[in-house]
Amino acid sequence: MPAVSVIIVEDHPLFSKGLSQLVESQALYTVVGEATNGPSALSLLGEKKPSLAIVDLNLGDEDGLQLIRDMKAAVPELVVLVLSMHDERYYAERALRAGARGYIMKEEAGAKVIDAIKSVMAGKIWLSERERERLFDSMAGGNPLREGRDWFASVSKLSDRQLQIFTFIGKGLGTVEIAAKLNLSTKTIDTHKEHIKLKLHCNSSQELRQLAIEWINH
Repeated sequence: MPAVSVIIVEDHPLFSKGLSQLVESQALYTVVGEATNGPSALSLLGEKKPSLAIVDLNLGDEDGLQLIRDMKAAVPELVVLVLSMHDERYYAERALRAGARGYIMKEEAGAKVIDAIKSVMAGKIWLSERERERLFDSMAGGNPLREGRDWFASVSKLSDRQLQIFTFIGKGLGTVEIAAKLNLSTKTIDTHKEHIKLKLHCNSSQELRQLAIEWINH
């Protein structure tokens, strides 16, 4: 049986090396490259043609969800597993919609990560039991208990673009800076901000900034 070729997209070199060693501790799995950002990941994808990409959503100011879409557009048969510090309650479903086949938190033990890798390569979807129950309950029209503050639960109502802008606000970026990073007009960013304020029930831009900072540090 040929080895499964893997690339790792992670901007923390120490974590990337540790993950690489973990993957290669398994027979028939070979890490063929590591990337720290979107452009290098796409370049590596074209050069190495891996079967599996393990992707962190937190790549500095880059949009990890968009990177997944770009990778899947380039190589539709690519299997993507997200390994991230971002809370799965807010990102797992978005990652699956973007084209990932699984989502696992960085805090999980190495054995769990290996289980996730083997599951997605076997054609299965990997989510934690808690996240599976939450999604199934949501699809069934249930009303699961909200965890934490009410506005935290409302974050799930933001679109991917709105969540990206909300995250930038939490990092201290202003409208002009966000517009430049996303190649959008300041008017468009301001419109998104107003929609975010409505969804999170914010009464002012200052309150929105405070919530965004709390979100980043939660």
